[in-house]
Amino acid sequence: MAEPTFEEKLAQLEAIVNQLEQGDVPLEKALDQFKAGVKLSQELEKTLKSAEKTVTEMVSDDGSTQPFQPKEGQ
Repeated sequence: MAEPTFEEKLAQLEAIVNQLEQGDVPLEKALDQFKAGVKLSQELEKTLKSAEKTVTEMVSDDGSTQPFQPKEGQ
């Protein structure tokens, strides 16, 4: 089975938060959902940091990467 996409993980996290906010979840299930939510949150943060790193790097003609530095005045 394929790894869920960023958007699918975010939707799962939102569903967990909504269920926990309603407050009608048994304690054991709430704890399990909380743990799953923390794990999803960490995975989403890792994906965002990786994307940020990719976006802030430029690839030169020789294939090496360097930090993106915008020209002044732009």
